Amino acid sequence: MLSCPNCKGKDLGKIGTRQFYCWGCFIEFAVDEEKVVDVYQVEEDGSLSSLNDLFIEDSGVQI
Repeated sequence: MLSCPNCKGKDLGKIGTRQFYCWGCFIEFAVDEEKVVDVYQVEEDGSLSSLNDLFIEDSGVQI
């Protein structure tokens, strides 16, 4: 089962084909097969700030 790469929570919403939103820590992330490929923090104004430098390595984050 899919879990948040940040808080490991299961309370996720699907916002796109391979995009999800975590209701626990308010981040959006995209997956490709079994790896997280993009992670964003949703700001108060609705804009997104990349968190890839914190979560994405060369091999990706396993979910």
